[in-house]
Amino acid sequence: MMPGPFELIIILVIVLLIFGGKRLKNIGGDLGSAIKGFKKSMKDGEEQIDNKDDVIEAKVVKEDSKKSK
Repeated sequence: MMPGPFELIIILVIVLLIFGGKRLKNIGGDLGSAIKGFKKSMKDGEEQIDNKDDVIEAKVVKEDSKKSK
């Protein structure tokens, strides 16, 4: 069950009274920076996976037991 608009306004007022406007702004900025950094690191990780050219082709050769003895 989602809270309605009236409940959201009450929650916002309580949060503003507890933290204050300036501190709430700092928390929002820090949270935004953290999300931006997370998205950037996820994008960089995907690019590293795409850029890997470490594919090695190999052929399995069965050794003759008669020739090795």
